[in-house]
Amino acid sequence: MRRTTLAAVTAAALLALTACSSDDGGDDDKATPATAGKHMSAPAADDRAGLEAAVRDYTTAFFKPDATAGYNALSKRCAAEIDKAAYTTQVETASKQYGAQAVKSFKVDQLSGDMARVSYGVGLPLFDQKQQPWVREGGEWRYDAC
Repeated sequence: MRRTTLAAVTAAALLALTACSSDDGGDDDKATPATAGKHMSAPAADDRAGLEAAVRDYTTAFFKPDATAGYNALSKRCAAEIDKAAYTTQVETASKQYGAQAVKSFKVDQLSGDMARVSYGVGLPLFDQKQQPWVREGGEWRYDAC
């Protein structure tokens, strides 16, 4: 029973970290008809630096585990959808199974105004992220892949 519960929690943790990270053309696609299919211009250095710092901080918090910091990095939309107690269990489980992890590769795929998509990895293919959505709220980049 304990192994089944641990497996379920681990699966939930993986889902939380990887949710909505693929670009499947679904509702999570932030492109509008006016921007769909157009080439995005290169992001300004300050926007890129702030975004990268937010992604690195979130990933570090997720695996540390620092559930408070990780949960506080969620967008308002994600915080409304993700239960804090369940999130805490997810980060604690991920930390126990995989230890502390940090971003080793990072790329801004798209950056337009207050919305971005990034790809990054921590050295474990299971956690590689592709086209993961992030949103800037109140001047701070927030994880928006819920």
